[in-house]
Amino acid sequence: MDICITPKALSGTVSVPSSKSIGHRDLICAALAVGESIVDNISISQDIEATCRVLQALGAQIEEIPSAYPGRTAYRVQGGLRQQKKAVTADCCESGSTLRFLIPVGLLHDQTVTFIGQGKLPKRPLDPYYPIFAEKQITYTLTDSGLPLTVQGKLQPGRYALAGNVSSQFFTGLLLALPLLDGDSVLESTTTLESLSYVTMTLDCMARHGVQVQWDGKNTFHIPGNQSYRPGAYTVEGDYSQAAFWLSAGLFGKPLTCTGLRQHSSQGDEAIVHILQDMGGAVSYTDAGAQAVPSETAGRTIDVEDCPDLVPVLTVVASCSSGVTHITHAARVRLKECDRLHAMAVELNKIGARIEEEPEGLVIHGVSGFTGGIVDGWNDHRVAMALAVASQRCQQPLTITGAECVRKSYPAFWEDFASLGGQYEQKG
Repeated sequence: MDICITPKALSGTVSVPSSKSIGHRDLICAALAVGESIVDNISISQDIEATCRVLQALGAQIEEIPSAYPGRTAYRVQGGLRQQKKAVTADCCESGSTLRFLIPVGLLHDQTVTFIGQGKLPKRPLDPYYPIFAEKQITYTLTDSGLPLTVQGKLQPGRYALAGNVSSQFFTGLLLALPLLDGDSVLESTTTLESLSYVTMTLDCMARHGVQVQWDGKNTFHIPGNQSYRPGAYTVEGDYSQAAFWLSAGLFGKPLTCTGLRQHSSQGDEAIVHILQDMGGAVSYTDAGAQAVPSETAGRTIDVEDCPDLVPVLTVVASCSSGVTHITHAARVRLKECDRLHAMAVELNKIGARIEEEPEGLVIHGVSGFTGGIVDGWNDHRVAMALAVASQRCQQPLTITGAECVRKSYPAFWEDFASLGGQYEQKG
């Protein structure tokens, strides 16, 4: 599907989708709890559906029920994963979170689980797990591309060590599983642990579900065994990584307010508020929600180590800011649904931006605006949504090819875009 946008300033109020990151974690914790839980205020996406599907394959009963929040979904989860008698096929679709979080969960019981995926997921690295498999006598087989990956065996308590400079998702997967083992464990990062905010989010979610971990704030986690996740009712907060698109859009033309966000959240992507403020953007919390109003912004050095998902939209904002912006510590952004550094540089340069790639970042020279034309979404939801924000600064219509990719995390994006005054024509 192609979307042809007629440039127009967005304005108004939007209820942002619930946090996909927290949704994954709440659903997994609920599935690991013995008993019934309700997880509410879920914004349906392909990634969330993938996590539900794999948890069901591992033994959880998950039922969609009416939500207390308009336009959202609630799930009734009957948890307590149990050993499966037959080999399990775990279809993660294109969700890296589902895959990396649930590999250790699948190894809580002595069973055979084959993880499969689509799109670029088979090529996303799983290397940090392989030495652990060998050390813990977990049998595994994989293809040259990484997936399918078949694992067989059972995790045992003890010491776990892996590199922390690939993705924090590997640590989240182990943190979720290890407290359920029949002994204490220690989890250590052999390198500097990146994306600490995502680890903090995991620990915060586990604590709400009744499981405790001692963390030294750096590289070591002490994990008491024989713990149990607590069933209950949980409400997922709004997603700052999605709000980032609207708050950025609000700087370009008319005031825009995002509702459903929790101030002082454990989400690392709450950094979007502080980054935009540092660039000169008028972003603040009001009684109505987080609000952005038209502002002149200036280039800065932006370290995205703890908020890599913000890179696509920050590239747009930086391109429309005076001076030079340097985005740093962004190497892992090349390993997402696409190489997002390259994609954003290529597509924005097509329409008049001045962006230079570096191995681990971007150098962005501010321009007065964009020309318009045809750009590609790279089958990446965040690239497509960032380009939609860029349309506000285009002189001519902007066509985004493959714009249906937003369904991965934000299926209602184009509906919300229209509700805020966006004008577009759908083709194909």
